[in-house]
Amino acid sequence: MSDPAAELPFYYGSISRSEAEEHLKLAGMGDGLFLLRQCLRSLGGYVLSIVWNLDFYHYSIEKQLNGTYCIAGGKPHCGPAELCEYYSKDPDGLVCTLRKPCLRSADTQITPGVFDSLRDNMFREYVRQTWNLEGEALEQAVISQAPQLEKLIATTAHEKMPWFHGKIARQEGERRLYSGSQPDGKFLVRDREEFGTFALSVTYGKTVYHYQILHDKSGKYAMPEGTKFDTVWQLVEYLKMKPDGLVTVLREPCVNQNNAVVSKGPRWNKENGYTPPPSVPKPPGAESRPHLPMDHDAFISPYDDPNECKKKTLFIKRDKLMIDEVELGSGNFGCVKKGVFKMESKQIDVAIKVLKNENDKSVKEEMMREAQFMHKLSDPFIVRMIGLCEAEALMLVMEMAPAGPLNKFLSGKKDQINADNIVMLMHQVSMGMKYLEGRNFVHRDLAARNVLLVNQQYAKISDFGLSKALGADDNYYKARTGGKWPLKWYAPECIQFHKFSSKSDVWSFGITMWEAFTYGGKPYKKMKGPEVMSFIESGNRMECPTGCPDTMYELMKDCWTYKHEDRPGFVIVEEKMRTFYYSIAKKIPEYMKTDGESPPTNAN
Repeated sequence: MSDPAAELPFYYGSISRSEAEEHLKLAGMGDGLFLLRQCLRSLGGYVLSIVWNLDFYHYSIEKQLNGTYCIAGGKPHCGPAELCEYYSKDPDGLVCTLRKPCLRSADTQITPGVFDSLRDNMFREYVRQTWNLEGEALEQAVISQAPQLEKLIATTAHEKMPWFHGKIARQEGERRLYSGSQPDGKFLVRDREEFGTFALSVTYGKTVYHYQILHDKSGKYAMPEGTKFDTVWQLVEYLKMKPDGLVTVLREPCVNQNNAVVSKGPRWNKENGYTPPPSVPKPPGAESRPHLPMDHDAFISPYDDPNECKKKTLFIKRDKLMIDEVELGSGNFGCVKKGVFKMESKQIDVAIKVLKNENDKSVKEEMMREAQFMHKLSDPFIVRMIGLCEAEALMLVMEMAPAGPLNKFLSGKKDQINADNIVMLMHQVSMGMKYLEGRNFVHRDLAARNVLLVNQQYAKISDFGLSKALGADDNYYKARTGGKWPLKWYAPECIQFHKFSSKSDVWSFGITMWEAFTYGGKPYKKMKGPEVMSFIESGNRMECPTGCPDTMYELMKDCWTYKHEDRPGFVIVEEKMRTFYYSIAKKIPEYMKTDGESPPTNAN
């Protein structure tokens, strides 16, 4: 995850108070001169350092449970940049307004924090071990689940530090500290017998002193009567600058030579979760909490096994399919039935589109062309095509998404599904569309009816051109050149010039977002196709759905930019979706709560 302050020219990263003051001195000490730095005490927080009347003032900015940022007693803001902009206009409790940023010089880089250098690798290691993922599926999982995992990763980061020695006895800690030289401030941290508590051992005057690291009910770590921190490693970094009740500041770590053995990645058990061994693809307790996308078999390709991949072909033999007679749905093309695809090493549930035999030759030919390309696509957030089967009818075998179309799923569930859940699902759709855009594949029919849900937390894009090829329902309009088109979802250049691109898919994504935030509402109400075209040509756009976050509506309007060359691509759309999703996603999901109790108040 990137630091939301990283692009600010007055952000210095992980520097101390004295270093911040030195930068401000060099910049002239003018009233209202300010800079931003990383907060050591609060995970994800910052410190605003300001000059006033030749003195320094430092204000902690904490990251709140809902992902906003605020100074104690102040108004919340969606990011550090917005917070600084606000205080540049109104002091609102500060000694003065922010008047002049203390800009980093060309040769001054942002100083990374201790956790910053570990975080990305720890995310990948955790996802790799917990869900047994590799390659692109691993990268997608890191992007989509970072908000939920950040707190868990951060609170176990001490296990990666050279000064952490795991569960050793007090006497063994002393032995290790006495090995070699014993300078004042040589230290180590060890587990205590009581789970979740730690001890700090430090040398001073050739004597080893032992301190209990307190862990209070709110989840904070501290020395007795000392400053409180979100994590153990933050406390240790602070004690390197101030003794905070110790006999000396911490200086030289007593390096644990076996740290690679001690730390196999974040622990996740009853208190803070449990990480299963790499051979177990799903974390325990998956049945007792909402499933994340990676928990489901549909996240990983059916051909993740190299031996299965060698046998992958476009055409599937009929004896490999078991077809249920119960229909999941039907349309002009035929019907959809549930089935099972028998692979060499496993069986998977599939959806089988059985085409009507009377479909004309041109329809079948176009469908075959689409299928040959679709067969090469594999992404966790698209419905993968398994293959074709020619038997009693031509059948398309697809991944199963049992919860059905997004618009139907959301309809009537406004009291059960909140806007944050919809943001999460639409972020997944944007990731799937970014994947397609990167492979120069144009969907041409992105709509809520073609976003299928595996469950309430997991969405997949479906029907890559197949609705166009196979026929249509009432959502489609007769086109001037034959066929039926979904005009209400189409960009102006599609309607006027029959020009389709990933940018026209972006327009459709905006309509799909509107459908989602209206819980399956019909776009443009009762307007007919020509009326919609006139409405758009006049510069009008649909209004913001009730309860839809302003940021999401602004993104919708960006997607509805009239000129396709001025419209953002999915790389930008996905990044904006991700940034907002990260800002509102709960950092500790329901499955990390124990015994049905609420998590600590700082758990996010």
